[in-house]
Amino acid sequence: MAETTVPKPGSKTNDHEPGTAILALDLGTTTGWALQGTDATINSGAVEFRPGRFDGGGVRFLRFKAWLTDIQQLSRGIGMVAFEEVRRHVGVDAAHAYGGFLAHLTAWCEARRIPYTGIPVGTIKRHATGKGNAGKDAVITAMKAKGHAPADDNEADALAILYCALSQGLGAH
Repeated sequence: MAETTVPKPGSKTNDHEPGTAILALDLGTTTGWALQGTDATINSGAVEFRPGRFDGGGVRFLRFKAWLTDIQQLSRGIGMVAFEEVRRHVGVDAAHAYGGFLAHLTAWCEARRIPYTGIPVGTIKRHATGKGNAGKDAVITAMKAKGHAPADDNEADALAILYCALSQGLGAH
C-alpha cells in the first residue's frame, strides 16, 4: 500500500483565485505532490508506489489511481492537474514507470473531466531557480526560500511545478 507523508501547512499565495484546488505532480515510483487547496493553502509531500515483492506489474498503477481519488476527495475536488513533462530518461525502467503513471493520470483526469497539462522540466527549473538546467539542490533551496520544507527532491519538484503552473495562470478561472 502506498504511504504519503503527512501534509504540512504551507505558505499562502495570491497567484490563484480561491475556489479551485490545483494538484502538481512529479511522476515516478516516488511521486512528489503539491496541492493548493481552495483556500490557497499549499500542502505537499511524496508518496511511494514501489511494487512489493509479490505484486504484479500493474499494482503500482492501481495504487496510484486510488491515491489520486483519495486526494480528490480530501481536497473537495481538483480543478486542474499540472505535471512535469519529461522528454528524456536515464534508464529504461524509469521511462516505463513514467509512461505508466502518465497514462493512468491522463485517463483518470479525462474520466473526471479535470483539465491537465505537462510543463517541460527546463521551464519548471528556470521558473524556480533562474536556470533551466539547475540541479536538485538548487530547486530544494528555492522551495525552502518560499517557506516550504521539502523532505526530498520529489516534493521540491512538485512545489516548483505548482508555482510554475500558477505563474502561467493555469487553473485560474
